[in-house]
Amino acid sequence: MSDIAIFVDVQNVYYTTRQHYRRNFDYNAFWRKVTKNHRVVAAFAYATHRGDNKQTEFQNILRAIGFDVKLKPFIQRSDGSAKADWDVGITIDVLDYADAVDKVILVSGDGDFDLLAQKVVQSKGKRCEVYGVQALTANSLIKAASEFVPIDTELLL
Repeated sequence: MSDIAIFVDVQNVYYTTRQHYRRNFDYNAFWRKVTKNHRVVAAFAYATHRGDNKQTEFQNILRAIGFDVKLKPFIQRSDGSAKADWDVGITIDVLDYADAVDKVILVSGDGDFDLLAQKVVQSKGKRCEVYGVQALTANSLIKAASEFVPIDTELLL
């Protein structure tokens, strides 16, 4: 049984599955798949907090599955754009946990994580498995991962 750490970029997986499939990610199916024959050392879901009931219910579901939910406030800028970026937080946590596990599992298609995946594989000598919607995942991230697992209908509601 190998040790794993799971890191989910909630906003990225939400928007990419909605855009490409018009469906939502199935966190329960994902959890069953990635934890089979593995010991979970850490599991984080990184999300934004707007304070509405629907989001709070969703976050409680993630906690019930086994995720430690990390929240950042949703920031609406004066120009109308929004910001709730977890890239640095995810990177710090991955680097903090990489030495304690055999495999890092990252759920995101964000190309900003390609250097992180390379670091985990090359410098830390660990496996880095990336899950993402293939058509919307950066090629640089796919190439940097030890293994890329496309999110498809098996992992959708």
